[in-house]
Amino acid sequence: MTKVRSQGRNYFRRPSLAAVKALLAEAQLPTPDLAAAQLEHFIGCGTDDALDGVVGVELYPPVALLRSLCVTASKRDHDVGSALLVEAEHYGRSRGVSEIYLLTTTAEQFFARKGYERVARETAPAAIRATPEFSALCPASSAFMRKRLV
Repeated sequence: MTKVRSQGRNYFRRPSLAAVKALLAEAQLPTPDLAAAQLEHFIGCGTDDALDGVVGVELYPPVALLRSLCVTASKRDHDVGSALLVEAEHYGRSRGVSEIYLLTTTAEQFFARKGYERVARETAPAAIRATPEFSALCPASSAFMRKRLV
């Protein structure tokens, strides 16, 4: 586990699969496609035993899919989600990502405030369309959003 201190919080890469799945299940977010290998590109906040929040980035440079941004109920309204999003965008940029996409059924306004815009699903890059989140796990009614990272 790689630890990083940023914005006054402790972040680390590769949180445990059990901790990520538990947090996502608590928030009723999909987990069936998650495997330990994918956690290489996940960022946790808190401790591995008690995650305050988590976010994942699926890299397909020059694009990426942001997934599983989730904050435990007790840490909402403490800017944990915003801080994790900043870390995920920085991580993507550092790996050659110029556009980051996401699907959401509940947080469209949150992401819009962070510079994401709703785009037509038909405009999705092939790599994003091929992901389980886009093709099967997230409902067609999900907001499909993009942010250009500069």
